[in-house]
Amino acid sequence: MERSPEPELMDGDEQALAYARADFEEPNSRFVEAYVARFGEPAGRMLDLGCGPADIPLRFARRSSAVAVTAADGARAMIDLAAQARDAEPALRHRVELVCRPLQALQLPEAGYDAVISNSLLHHLHEPMAFWAAVRRYARPGAAVLVMDLARPSSPEAAQGLVDTYAAGEPAVLRTDFYNSLHAAFTLAEVRGQLEAAGLGGLAAEAVSDRHWLVSGRVAAA
Repeated sequence: MERSPEPELMDGDEQALAYARADFEEPNSRFVEAYVARFGEPAGRMLDLGCGPADIPLRFARRSSAVAVTAADGARAMIDLAAQARDAEPALRHRVELVCRPLQALQLPEAGYDAVISNSLLHHLHEPMAFWAAVRRYARPGAAVLVMDLARPSSPEAAQGLVDTYAAGEPAVLRTDFYNSLHAAFTLAEVRGQLEAAGLGGLAAEAVSDRHWLVSGRVAAA
């Protein structure tokens, strides 16, 4: 089916709160474990693009005292929830920095990060190449990259089947968001084309579930 873009920011209070309260234990834990399996224990400066309520940055910070995470999101509602979650763990406050700016307006140290990660941001963007340009801009040579997102299914019926399978017990706002996000997502083939166009063809892109793809690897020197 054709891609149908959705709003770039999840900035409604109801939507953000429902997202923060949803059970993402399995995919978020899998994301952290995928990083460790490919790159070892996290260390150094990490950038999370599209951090949402910061569950994944906090997981990395809990796991390793050797990592400091800059967590960026353009939605104020998400960053406010992220601040609440971070501030509930005072020992992590100095290692999880929160930045509220959309991707196109970020002003961070170029080539300043040892790792760049992102989970479920790309499908929100109307111009996906802006995302891959940010990965190149902020990752130092040799930096670890791990990006996971939804894969667009072949039909509306297939999308609805995924919603029924994985979000049947979630609030209506989340079921609707999941369905719309599947329509807005990119296929694995499209992602591979984006990587080539961005000069990131050395990164590997693979399907990791019936609804997710994963990009991983290290940024080559210019």
